Amino acid sequence: MKETITYGIIGCGMMGREHLRNIALLDGARVGAIFEPDAEQAALAQAIAPNARLCADLDALLDRAELDCLLVASPNHHHLSQLEHIAARRPLPLLMEKPLHTEAADAARVAEIAKAYPAPLWVAMEYRYMPPIRALIDAARSATGGPLMLSIREHRFPFLDKVGDWNRFNAKSGGTLVEKCCHFFDLMRLILQDEPVRVMASAGQMVNHLDERYDGEVPDIWDGGYVIVDFAGGARAMLELCMFAEGSRYQEEISLVGPAGKVEAFVPGPGRFWPAELGPAPVPKVVVSPRHPKGPRVIDIPVDPALLDAGDHNGSTFYQHQRFLDLVRSGAGMPEVTAHDGLMAVAIGHAAQASARSGQAVTL
Repeated sequence: MKETITYGIIGCGMMGREHLRNIALLDGARVGAIFEPDAEQAALAQAIAPNARLCADLDALLDRAELDCLLVASPNHHHLSQLEHIAARRPLPLLMEKPLHTEAADAARVAEIAKAYPAPLWVAMEYRYMPPIRALIDAARSATGGPLMLSIREHRFPFLDKVGDWNRFNAKSGGTLVEKCCHFFDLMRLILQDEPVRVMASAGQMVNHLDERYDGEVPDIWDGGYVIVDFAGGARAMLELCMFAEGSRYQEEISLVGPAGKVEAFVPGPGRFWPAELGPAPVPKVVVSPRHPKGPRVIDIPVDPALLDAGDHNGSTFYQHQRFLDLVRSGAGMPEVTAHDGLMAVAIGHAAQASARSGQAVTL
């Protein structure tokens, strides 16, 4: 079993650098090579991983013999072409940032690549690994008696500035309900352990980015909406997204209810956005509320401050890498988040966007 696993990193914008900071906290992991075409982002990445070799292009990175695995964290519209190139050129174990693709028509192409990929292909769904959400998942059956209603609310800040402003437009991002919300649709399938059959949505652009211009074009990315998903076994799930609500105490609030009771998770947003004059940032928590006997039980789920400082996802990026690293090092087992999981999350997002545009439910 290899003692130190060497990563090759493709894309080192904001999310890519979060991955770099978390890899630096892992035992037995290092970054050997980076491909980042933007000079400013590359310099920021090199400051985090000074011993990594900066590569001029993807092929130069794939030529590095010391690499044991890859991470793709490039802008969304590059994901599919880079996945295809890696699969053809050097299919190492791969942690692939969501979404797997941006165009609904490309789903079959991605599935074909994934089916033939000879190494683990793990889709980066960080929200699965947030400690309070993990605690909710672990308690889902026992606390509810079998979950039937799942509600996910994210009230957060607007899209941040990204290289080339790619996240301001549906054509490059895949649309908000794909780019941002595939995380939540993945959680729905994971928590309910079931498959979606129908999607209904009302969503659009209401507040954010309307006064911005890029090459004369107004951003068309949505900033809020509701999505209802019916599942084959009879459970129902709902997403409420608002991206002009950064004043909220908690960024994500998840409620799961069944015949025996309810379990909730409360996740604060990035600590760097919490106003210092308000004192310490909120602590994540889980609340278990049985029907009999009544009496909610509140459980604080604190996260290591070093992990909070390393990224904006409540420590989840570190825990995700721990598990991915175990898979790469052992050379055995299956990814916890498969290509099928990634494809289904995107499919629900595309269905939700189609429903919102048409005003009609979409059957999956």
